[in-house]
Amino acid sequence: MKTTQLATESIPPGEARRIRDLAARLQAKIVRENPSSIMRRDAHPKMHGVVKAEFTIEPDLPPELRIGVFAQPRTYQAWIRFSNQSPSRGPDSERDIRGMAIKLMGVPGEKLLERQKHEQTQDFILISTKVFVTRDVAQFDDMIKAMTGSLWSKIGFFGLHWRVILNLVKSLRKFANPLQTPYFSTTPYLFGATAVKYAAIPQVRHPDKLPSAPGDDYLREAMIAQLRREDALFDFAVQLQTDARAMPIEDPGRAWDESASPWRKLATIRIPRQEFDSEAQRVFGENLSFTPWHCLPAHRPLGGINRARRVVYDLISAFRHEWNQAPRREPASWDIDAPQVGSTEPSAIMRSAVMPGTKK
Repeated sequence: MKTTQLATESIPPGEARRIRDLAARLQAKIVRENPSSIMRRDAHPKMHGVVKAEFTIEPDLPPELRIGVFAQPRTYQAWIRFSNQSPSRGPDSERDIRGMAIKLMGVPGEKLLERQKHEQTQDFILISTKVFVTRDVAQFDDMIKAMTGSLWSKIGFFGLHWRVILNLVKSLRKFANPLQTPYFSTTPYLFGATAVKYAAIPQVRHPDKLPSAPGDDYLREAMIAQLRREDALFDFAVQLQTDARAMPIEDPGRAWDESASPWRKLATIRIPRQEFDSEAQRVFGENLSFTPWHCLPAHRPLGGINRARRVVYDLISAFRHEWNQAPRREPASWDIDAPQVGSTEPSAIMRSAVMPGTKK
């Protein structure tokens, strides 16, 4: 397949100020939502489960796909966290965006984040929709401001942003089982000389049906039931940018045409049969942190939304770990009781951004 060279990122004026504003707004939001309890993530706070997985690179990838962690055929141990996006942590029967966060272990090489450059982990962040809600950081900041403001603020914003409404309506869905749901990166990433998006496509022989009377936590229950009887499998795939104009870097609110660039398999994710419903594993999953910037330089995140994630994810992770008095460390194995690795020191962003009067 012929591919173009990577389109140049274009940083709009004022983006850094918008990112700072967004970070402060989201921090204030989680403080309001968690006044005296565990400080949870601002998005994807409801966890269905964190499970052990194997991530096996395909043995005969063509040269253009042998990049970074995919350079050699091998199997990585991984942790995968499945979640709901809504901050309300409401019943699973509500329409929502679902999340799949993958953390590979035993990945050699220096990583992009300076404080974590010697860690041996690599993260991939995926959600159950092909497009991000907004086109850029400024629009996302305005949306969060409207959603945390008055009714008139909501009317004013959504009345002027019809594509945001359309993307939201398409992305808020019901699913029968997180292990049988397709997930997508929505945002682009560096991949050799081009840009890509990622996907995890489930291999399902007998798909579950939505229950007629679903419980509040039926998605977790579906995972428990499946992993008691059988493994779960996903194809981890990549979509290469073949047209810089039709497949933009700076607008993840637009899907890339799959007829112009179909998904190509890079690896198999195998989630073996297991019991994961213990309190210790719940706590372990709650304390795990994921960021698309925790990666090899070969997989550097691209575009404004990812540039915002670099700041916001670090801030929120450091803030909630300090609040919860939980160490922020990277796992080195499937043993949740083993000593983990990494610094527990708060970031510079965290030290400068904690609001007066909040618990430190």
